[in-house]
Amino acid sequence: MKDGIINIYKPAGMTSHDVIYKLRKILGIKKLGHTGTLDPLATGVLPVCIGKATRVCEYLDDDFKKYRCTMVLGIETDTQDVTGEIIRRADVSGIRPEDVYKAFEGFSGWIDQKPPMYSAVRVKGRRLYEYARAGEEVEVKTRKVFISSLEVEVMDFSHDVGSKKVTFTVECSKGTYIRTICQDVGKELGCGACMESLERLASGRFTVEDAVTLDELRRAAEAADLSPDRKFGEEIPEIFEKYVKDIDYPLVRFGEAVMAPETGRRFIDGWHVAYGECLSVVQPGGEGRMYKMYAQAPYAPEGKIFLGVAHHSDKYKKLVADKVFARSDDL
Repeated sequence: MKDGIINIYKPAGMTSHDVIYKLRKILGIKKLGHTGTLDPLATGVLPVCIGKATRVCEYLDDDFKKYRCTMVLGIETDTQDVTGEIIRRADVSGIRPEDVYKAFEGFSGWIDQKPPMYSAVRVKGRRLYEYARAGEEVEVKTRKVFISSLEVEVMDFSHDVGSKKVTFTVECSKGTYIRTICQDVGKELGCGACMESLERLASGRFTVEDAVTLDELRRAAEAADLSPDRKFGEEIPEIFEKYVKDIDYPLVRFGEAVMAPETGRRFIDGWHVAYGECLSVVQPGGEGRMYKMYAQAPYAPEGKIFLGVAHHSDKYKKLVADKVFARSDDL
């Protein structure tokens, strides 16, 4: 089986779970998992992990995401986007471009953001959307999120009163709600605002330019005469392998350690590895503590084989396995 990650372009009107369901049927593989849930309204990059790669989902969730959003000024809804019920309309005839730029000034670096009521965030054991649908009130605390960059791209003020639109791109940490940014900008402007559209342009190393659609994969399956009703298997058909990135492909924030084959086997068997036992070590950036672990393998495309992920233990002063993906007989 080709374990790895497929960068899917999620269409609008489909949940992330819907994508998994359809992709299982196309690939004929049952063990799939997505990273970074997208709302049904949103489109764009949705990395889907296959087989053993589902075990790296937790690492990818921490990657920065980049979005392009269009918001409508003068309209507020209960869901903070155009799919919700309108709760307020306001005149925006007096809103100028310089007002918009000023309203966005505070959205940089660490900011406090309150998750929307129509979200999957848990409070007292229940999802916020469960409270919202039941008409119940609950205290929602703000959370720290990080805005790496935010740029206003287009301000379309050519529409009638109540329909001025602003398109912006934002790069941010996990847990950031873009529709809440729209609402907060609307409050700053005094006219209210809601999200009209959202496209995820990037998730870590995966970009929209490299994404593949479900339709493209479906056409490939039809061209290969793969029955859509075939039973789930353990191996991905060869026609799909060109779309699958290796398990270690997105782990760009990690350090890297390369070992001799015999040391690699010990690592696979659960031994801790000191820096001095490695042939080479590249430290992770920033305050990172995670490492991609490799063993020399002349037969491999790059002369090394990915063994798994380790962290540096202060207790043992060594690299300790966090997840192992290879077997001893792979070396």
